[in-house]
Amino acid sequence: MVDMKISVIMLTYNREELLTRAIESILNQTFKDFEFIIVDNGSTDRSGAIADEYALKDSRIKIIHREQGNIGSGRNAGLDAATGEYVAFIDDDDYAESDFLEFLYNLAKKHNADIAVCGSTKEENGQQLPNGIYQYDEKYIMDAEQATENFLWRKLYNAAMPTKLVRREMFDSIRFLNEGKYDDITTTYRYFANAKIVAAHGLPRYCFYRHSGNNSSAATKHHLLNPVQLNEYLAAFRERTEYISKILPQLAGLALYSEWSYMISMVEKIHRYGLNNCADLLELMCDNLRAHWDDFYNGKYILEFEKVWMDRYVK
Repeated sequence: MVDMKISVIMLTYNREELLTRAIESILNQTFKDFEFIIVDNGSTDRSGAIADEYALKDSRIKIIHREQGNIGSGRNAGLDAATGEYVAFIDDDDYAESDFLEFLYNLAKKHNADIAVCGSTKEENGQQLPNGIYQYDEKYIMDAEQATENFLWRKLYNAAMPTKLVRREMFDSIRFLNEGKYDDITTTYRYFANAKIVAAHGLPRYCFYRHSGNNSSAATKHHLLNPVQLNEYLAAFRERTEYISKILPQLAGLALYSEWSYMISMVEKIHRYGLNNCADLLELMCDNLRAHWDDFYNGKYILEFEKVWMDRYVK
């Protein structure tokens, strides 16, 4: 039986200085019919205590204290406790606009969507700024193929689970990985590939806080790229290509192109930033791109700047 319309899940670890802002942004939502599941991922500072204090004040808050695990296992713990019709995620260093839940819920219900997506901003160096292409006025109603195609082109939305409201039933068969550091890149595409309807409206209702302590710092600040992160991403892209090719075979070519596109992008960044610690993976990626030169370089998806990089770094 569904007790709440939305379950909001937040994993926290040692974020005592930022946690209050994140929690308050959910408690101050215009949409009130939600439960707020805060998973304390083995914090050694006051994060867990701060969450407990809020739970005493608001009965909608559930606290799960657990030993430290990866982000995926923490989110899965939250999903095990969730009872809502839909699930939303917030990161403990970000914050939501006051109508974040109302906007996404109305969008999902109006279009009977399995996934609803909003736009976002980013806070960096004390300023709230547009978040690249993930802020737009248009509304898009898509089936699984269209939604996954936009995902592969990195249009309309990215892999981050915040900004997305997902029908809880989708998590019955698709869960986050219980190992690895980068959870979204290994999982988010699966929800789009299996959704009947996806509704995306790019008005910004969520803000990502960019700082040195972000789990995704190496993904957004490429001079921090390291072999562990790169190797995990390469494995995730390989698995993604295989998964999408099986679920949506009409997108197999685009999925494969997207994998090669990521490789040449990382090759360029390794050269640009002089990342000698990634030399072995650089060689591996260049060998792969050379082996598939004709399919990638002369394929229908490649962009002109990617051809320039192929000629410069791989040929």
